Amino acid sequence: MAPEQRELIWAEVMRRRENFTGSDSRFAVTLGISASQYSRLRNGERDRVIGDDQWIRIGRKLDVSFGKDRWKAAKTPAYMYIEAQLERCQQNSISRMLVDRTGIGKTFTAQCYAKTHKNAIYVDCSQVKTKTLLIRFIAEEFGLSNKGTYHEVYADLVYYLQVMDKPLIILDEAGDLQRAAFNELKALYNKTKGCCGFYMMGADGLKKKIENGRKREDVGYAENFDRFGSRYQKASPNDAKEFEIFFANCAAAICKVNAPAMSFQTLLPKLNFSLRRIEEEIRK
Repeated sequence: MAPEQRELIWAEVMRRRENFTGSDSRFAVTLGISASQYSRLRNGERDRVIGDDQWIRIGRKLDVSFGKDRWKAAKTPAYMYIEAQLERCQQNSISRMLVDRTGIGKTFTAQCYAKTHKNAIYVDCSQVKTKTLLIRFIAEEFGLSNKGTYHEVYADLVYYLQVMDKPLIILDEAGDLQRAAFNELKALYNKTKGCCGFYMMGADGLKKKIENGRKREDVGYAENFDRFGSRYQKASPNDAKEFEIFFANCAAAICKVNAPAMSFQTLLPKLNFSLRRIEEEIRK
C-alpha cells in the first residue's frame, strides 16, 4: 500500500477519533488493532507497525475512498427526514422504526450520521444475523472487547450503554436478523431503556417479518413492534405521483452537489427510481 493511501486512511481515523468519546485503547478496539499500535501510529510511526492487510481492513471499515472526486452527501428530502429521526432518537434515548422503499438513501443517510455523530454506530444486520454476531459487533463498535464469553460481552455492553452519553444504535437491514437476534434486541432495549436510542430500518421484508411474527404470536415480535414506536414510519409518500416528485427532488439535490453542470432530468429515466444508480450514471 502506498504511503499516501495510508495517510488518507489515517486522516479518516483521526476524524473518527473526534467523534469517539471513549479512551484511546477503546478506540483502538474499534479499529481492530492494539492500544500500543494505535499509540505508535498516532505518534507518526508508519513502518512495520501494522501490515497492509490491517490498513486495508481499517480503510474498508471506515469506507475510505481513494478517488480524486469524493462523493458528497446531499440534503435530499429522504436524508433530512431520516437525519431528523436519528437525532430525535439519540437526544431523547428513544426507539423508532423506518420501513420504506429501497433505493431512497436510507443506508447512505444512516452511515453518514454514524460517521459524524458522537456515540452513534451503524449496524448492517445482514452481516451479523445471529444473536452472538450482533451483540459482539455492537460491543466492538463501542470499543469494548468482544473476546470473552457471550454473557460477559453482553453484560459489559449493557453496563457501558447505561453510562455513556446518549448512545444510538442504528440497525439497518433488520429484516435479515434471525429470530433469536431479534428477541435479543428486546432484552437489550429493556436493559437500556432511557439510556440508549435505537433506530431500526428496512424495507418490505422487515414489515413482513414483524407482521407474520405478530400473527403467529411468536415471542418478541409484538414486543419489539411496541418498543420501536408501534408503527412503520416512512420518509417517502405513498401516492405514486407524489413519489415521482419526491424522487426527482432527491436526484436533483444529489446532482447539485456532485455534478452541478449536469441536468438531473437526463438521469431520471436511467435510475429506475433507485438512488443507488445515480453515482454510476454521473461518473460515466
